[in-house]
Amino acid sequence: MEREKMIHQYKMGGLNIVLDVFSGSIHVVDDLAYDIIALYEGESKENIIDKLSKMYGIEREEVAECLEQVDELKESGKLFTEDSFEPLSGELKQRSEGIIKALCLHVAHSCNLNCEYCFASQGKYQGERALMSFETGKRALDFLIENSGTRRNLEVDFFGGEPLMNWQVVKDLVNYARSIEKEHNKNFRFTLTTNGMLIDDDVIDFSNREMSNVVLSLDGRREVHDRYRVDYEGRGSWDRIVPKFQKFVSERGDRNYYMRGTFTHENPDFLKDIETMLDLGFTELSMEPVVASDDDPAALTEADLPVVMDQYEKLAEFMLKRHKEGRPFTFYHYMIDLEGGPCVYKRISGCGSGTEYMAVTPWGDLYPCHQFVGEDKFKLGDIWKGVTNGEMTDEFRSCNVYTRPECRDCWARLYCSGGCAANAYHSTGSVGGIYEKGCRLFKKRMECAIWLEASKLL
Repeated sequence: MEREKMIHQYKMGGLNIVLDVFSGSIHVVDDLAYDIIALYEGESKENIIDKLSKMYGIEREEVAECLEQVDELKESGKLFTEDSFEPLSGELKQRSEGIIKALCLHVAHSCNLNCEYCFASQGKYQGERALMSFETGKRALDFLIENSGTRRNLEVDFFGGEPLMNWQVVKDLVNYARSIEKEHNKNFRFTLTTNGMLIDDDVIDFSNREMSNVVLSLDGRREVHDRYRVDYEGRGSWDRIVPKFQKFVSERGDRNYYMRGTFTHENPDFLKDIETMLDLGFTELSMEPVVASDDDPAALTEADLPVVMDQYEKLAEFMLKRHKEGRPFTFYHYMIDLEGGPCVYKRISGCGSGTEYMAVTPWGDLYPCHQFVGEDKFKLGDIWKGVTNGEMTDEFRSCNVYTRPECRDCWARLYCSGGCAANAYHSTGSVGGIYEKGCRLFKKRMECAIWLEASKLL
């Protein structure tokens, strides 16, 4: 049986774009070539020439010449490429079985904000409030080293709740990791995610020295941010955190950071929030669609989706304009490399949750990722005894883009790698399902990202 071939064609912003899915090649073509490619596999060459010469009112030779160019692209492996990835889909994760490269340390199951849309139940994760002890965190770092094999670079995210509510432990854990990394031939890269309420000079100085990345939670406009991100007295946090974020970023220099926002049913017009962040001086931006049950007032509705998709297009056009003006900024979901792209392993296997990446609770329990914490059946084990729920890790190991029937005919599957297992579970009840609404938004983002990068090159 011949392996599957796939292309994706779309028009945006005056460009005709053709994506060859399995080679990753992007082609910007004229109208004639666009129509030839659309007919190429379903019509004979004679029929294509007849049909398009009449449609365009041009000589048959002109169509034939363009058709030959399409033939050449196919012969060179840049169009109608066969799928060579599927045979690897089962074995790549097996090769790294038992190797853990990243931990999300829940140093605080507590938060000083009371955000309505919080997937973590205001940091409690359906359980008790708690802070991770230094001893538990130390054991988690030892566990990561012990289970990382020969991998040198190890990732540790300090997460919550609000990790700054346990700031001294965060600092102590970083210092401990630095004290042992050389003897184990490891290099720790730390990330801090914070709502900003407790940022002070010590947080800024230490983070800008030790954190490879910081993620700062800001939803954009004051009225949007203060709609959900409130304290326990119902007061918005925008005025209190924005000056702290500005100081944090201004002193960070060229080190990585992200302003991480969430848009909801209240603000599907999120481009205004991005513009607000830019006006505040921030240039590394991320705006994520809320993930919530359909009966949640914050949840995006079907009526919101066309608005959001239009915003994605307007955002790409806005980014191109700023690029031409010499004022570029980064939008996380539009980061795409047209020349190299993500590695084959990443394309097929996804994020590695439940296998290479795990979350650690304040008590030392292991879960596939932060979005599964508190779901008892997903507990994988703990940092003392290790992974004991082999059945669950096998389920996550078997998750890849080729095990999801819904992904079989999707042109974007090697960009999303099958999507988020947590979103799939919370929307379908299975980590092997798909979050359909999220899929539609993802495909739109990819079309916009490809258009943006192609436009820059042109």
